[in-house]
Amino acid sequence: MRLLITGAAGMLGTDLCSMLEGHEVLGVDITGDCDRLDITDRAEVQRLMAAYQPDLVLHLAAFTNVDGCQTDPETAWRVNAAGTWNLASASCDRDCGLLYISTDFVFDGTKGSAYDEFDIPNPVSVYGRTKYAGEQFVRHLVRRHYIIRTAWLYGVHGKSFPGTMLRLAREGRPLRVVGDQTGSPTYTRDLAECILRLIEMPLYGVYHVTNSGECSWYDLAAATLELAGMGDADLTRITSEEWPTPTRRPEYSVLEHRALKMAGLPPMRGWRDALADFVAEYRSAQTA
Repeated sequence: MRLLITGAAGMLGTDLCSMLEGHEVLGVDITGDCDRLDITDRAEVQRLMAAYQPDLVLHLAAFTNVDGCQTDPETAWRVNAAGTWNLASASCDRDCGLLYISTDFVFDGTKGSAYDEFDIPNPVSVYGRTKYAGEQFVRHLVRRHYIIRTAWLYGVHGKSFPGTMLRLAREGRPLRVVGDQTGSPTYTRDLAECILRLIEMPLYGVYHVTNSGECSWYDLAAATLELAGMGDADLTRITSEEWPTPTRRPEYSVLEHRALKMAGLPPMRGWRDALADFVAEYRSAQTA
């Protein structure tokens, strides 16, 4: 299959590109060593799509800085919404498939139980609204589409919450972490593996893909430090009110994997098992 991957230099893109043996792959980004593509430039997107003629676009590129989106909504809408429209419309013109990475932030977090693919989104932040707008463009413009909502991503090839916890603890810094927001941490390598399984199946639609289980940010920090043998680090649980940010975040945004089950795909492993692999890989990379 001929694949075009946006955001190929990012955390998820790097893991995914490393797994795509047997496919013809063109990875693009606005940074890194891969070919350059500015998804906000419609003419540039059209030219590349016409020249490369992909069978499937894996659209990973996004403005994912949640607080940055809130303080700079113009850039958020240009990248997450208009950029996705550019790719979706170009895919529509060529009847090309498109896989779009979305987020738990399309929900408001007030349901009190896990959200499945049939729950109605209600984003309460600029990041969530712009990503949901991208979903709508993909859904309405691209006949063959996958929309993958994921959450709390971390990986070795980029900045991540567990990696930051390990770095700050190593520096002897006190850690104050929110304990009243709950979600499902997701290892980029596990997400990439699930994406590979999905694109081999013509079962298009919306999928929730996270590691199984749930925890708070405080729980995630504590587990990360424990797995790294740094359980004596100075870690304090705080409330969201004690960590003011410009963005309203979902209080409970756990995602149910109903569509994966319906498709007959294996369940995602637990977040603690995935985190253990990340910590081992992260520490090995730091040593190297």
